[in-house]
Amino acid sequence: MPEPASFDYAILRLVPRVERQEFINAGVIVFCPEKRYLAARVHLDRDRIQALWADIDLALVEKHLQAVELICVGDPSAGPIASLSQRERFHWLVAPRSTIIQPSPVHTGVCSETADLLDRLFQQFLS
Repeated sequence: MPEPASFDYAILRLVPRVERQEFINAGVIVFCPEKRYLAARVHLDRDRIQALWADIDLALVEKHLQAVELICVGDPSAGPIASLSQRERFHWLVAPRSTIIQPSPVHTGVCSETADLLDRLFQQFLS
């Protein structure tokens, strides 16, 4: 049986109107340095978001959310951040922001395998 390893995760929140303090979960980022694992999965609930902000540019929001997934895998098309180490990329992605896409506080857990970790967290927070 694989050795247990600690992991960190954060939920990506879409905050269409910061002043109203309403948000919709839009993704999850998981980092397990011991398993060399950094991944994200995003999902944009268009109907819920448009109910909060009818004029939002959904295409732009989707582009920014997809960039998170690309940064996690180190895809060069995501720009210079994608070339940093996994640890640096994770910390950059979860740094507090005042934009409409904001990370939650970082949470910690323990896993034996990372194979279904992202799926489980995605189901828990975005389904």
